[in-house]
Amino acid sequence: MNRQELIDLIKRKKSFLCVGLDSDINKIPAHLLDREDPIFEFNRAIIDATLPFTVAYKPNLAFYESCGIKGMLSLKKTMDYLSNLKKECFTIADAKRGDIGNTSEQYAKAFLSAEGDFDFDAMTIAPYMGEDSVKPFTIYKDKWVILLALTSNKGANDFQFMEDINGKPLFEKVINKSQEWATKDNLMFVCGATQANMFSKIRELAPDSFLLVPGIGAQGGSLEEVSKYGMTKDCGLLVNSSRAIIFANSSTDFANFAQQEAQKVQEEMGKYLELYMK
Repeated sequence: MNRQELIDLIKRKKSFLCVGLDSDINKIPAHLLDREDPIFEFNRAIIDATLPFTVAYKPNLAFYESCGIKGMLSLKKTMDYLSNLKKECFTIADAKRGDIGNTSEQYAKAFLSAEGDFDFDAMTIAPYMGEDSVKPFTIYKDKWVILLALTSNKGANDFQFMEDINGKPLFEKVINKSQEWATKDNLMFVCGATQANMFSKIRELAPDSFLLVPGIGAQGGSLEEVSKYGMTKDCGLLVNSSRAIIFANSSTDFANFAQQEAQKVQEEMGKYLELYMK
C-alpha cells in the first residue's frame, strides 16, 4: 500500500486506528482454546468485528514466535486472511528488527517480500546499528520502514533523550539522519502517545512523515493531544490500540465488545480528522 492509498483509506473510513494483534494465548477467551488454531480464530474474529473502523493491523511477532511453529502458522493464516482485505487495511509486522546488512536483508525478505509467507506492508525497525542495518528494508516497492524514534515505555528515558555535544537528544538524531536513507513515501516513525508533549518538536523534524503512535488505551496516552499536535494535512498518524480493544471482554461475545471499543475510537478520530486535517 503506497502513501496515497493509505491516505485515501484514512479518509474513507474516517479513521487512523491501528489494532494491535498482540494475541497472547494466555489471554484469549477460554472457549477458543479447544479449537485447532485458537490464535487464528481469535484474530479472525477481531478482524471481522473491527474492520469497518480500522485502517491497519499490527501483529506483534513476539506473541507468535513464543508459541513456536504453531504460532508462526497462526501468523501466516492471519496474514493470508488479511491478504484478501488488502484494499481495506494496512499491515504492520511489529518485529523491531535491525542487524548487520546481510542479516537485515533476510529479515526484510522474510516479512516484506511478496514471494514470502507474510507479505506485510510495513515493519518496525530498530535504528541503533545505523544506515546499513536499515537500508535493506527500504528496497521493496510500496513497503514501509517504521523506525523506532521516541517510544512510550519507561526505559525510553535511558537513551532516547541523551544529548550530544550540541545538546540534541538521540531521538532527534535518529529522525534527522534516517531521512537521508528513505523518504516520507516509505519511512514512518514510532512515537509513543505518552510522549505527546514532544509531538510539536517531532513535527518540526519530520513535518510530512507518518507516525505510528502506540500508547493509546491501556497505556493512558491522549488521543486528543496526539491529534492536536501530530496531525498533518494528510493525517500523518496511525494510532495503535491493542489490549483495550482485543481484550475488552473475554466472554463468548468478545468480538462484539472489541467492535464497540474500535467504533468508539473511530468516532473520536473522525472528529479530530475534521478538526485538524486541513
